[in-house]
Amino acid sequence: MKKKSVNILTKKTSGASTKYIFECDGCSKKFSTKDILAKHILYSHETQKNSDTTAGRTQVEQTAVSRLTKMFNCDICEFKTSQKRCILAHLKAHVAKRVYCCNNCGYKSIMKSNLHQHMKIHTGEKPFSCNICEYKCIQKRSLQTHMKIHTGEKPFSCNICDYKCIDRSNLWYHMKIHTGEKPFSCNICEYKCIQKRSLQTHMKIHTGEKPFSCNICDYKCIDRSNLWYHMKIHTGEKHSCNICEYKCIRKVDLQKHMKRHTGEKSFSCNICEYKCNRKDSLQRHMKIHTGEKRYSCNICEYKCIDKSDLRKHIKIHTGEKPFSCSICEYKCIHKSYLRRHIKIHTGEKPFSCNICEFRCIRKTSLQRHMKIHTVTKPFS
Repeated sequence: MKKKSVNILTKKTSGASTKYIFECDGCSKKFSTKDILAKHILYSHETQKNSDTTAGRTQVEQTAVSRLTKMFNCDICEFKTSQKRCILAHLKAHVAKRVYCCNNCGYKSIMKSNLHQHMKIHTGEKPFSCNICEYKCIQKRSLQTHMKIHTGEKPFSCNICDYKCIDRSNLWYHMKIHTGEKPFSCNICEYKCIQKRSLQTHMKIHTGEKPFSCNICDYKCIDRSNLWYHMKIHTGEKHSCNICEYKCIRKVDLQKHMKRHTGEKSFSCNICEYKCNRKDSLQRHMKIHTGEKRYSCNICEYKCIDKSDLRKHIKIHTGEKPFSCSICEYKCIHKSYLRRHIKIHTGEKPFSCNICEFRCIRKTSLQRHMKIHTVTKPFS
């Protein structure tokens, strides 16, 4: 029998068990299996993926890399994977006679182990916890991914833009932004998305289902992440700006806010000179050019571009004014109106004229004032 050629560097024996350690020629790191070594070569040594390096790889590395990059395709659907066990598990989904079902929700699986893992969502069991922060999770691999947040490790990078991430699946979804691919679409409205779970969450808007509820107040929502952010309202946890007094619950909102101070406007309209610091602001602006007003009031003829504008408008009909001033009896429809009103009490006037000493609370008031300086007086 021909002996298999492998690059075994050390051999450790502990009792009856024997463990072979494979070492990377690039950085001398050691691994227990060929697959782990292959993943390390592919994703840790990005600059070495050329033909010269390929030729210089050991036989173990070549075998492991080719094994990892080999794709298994499903003959029934478009599913692809690099792991043989995954394709076998996937094929069972097409032919499975025995299905394991959750008694609490509609979850189904062909594997008992998956159902066991799923049940932890209902029981609240989270056996894996981070030793740096309070993060807890159901799966060990989720903890391993989380730990990269603390180490700052982002091994997966986009070859088109500067995007980097801690998880391969995040990169896979990111690449669809460049291709414009949105394979999942709603059969009720025109909504399209990249991820299947995004569509599942969206469908709850139509069904009115809100499975996640706050145990402190009456708040309910369609997505677990929304509930997580909501809970911070009760705990008072907020991210704060180091320039002004702005505070927010979401880190991404703070990042968007900081662009106001830096003046960065990375998104621009290709029709007019409009620029902004948020992608959703640009998308909303583009509807001005297309004339699209997909949201309409069912009481009057009001139409608008944005759903949030419609929600604000509806409150005019209902008379609802959920935001009130703690100093006077002022009440309003929107939180931004209350923030603007509070400046009357504080005396704050953030907008000032660069020609005269005029100062005001609202940006529109400053724009109206500037016309005084630009208007040409007619000859008498």
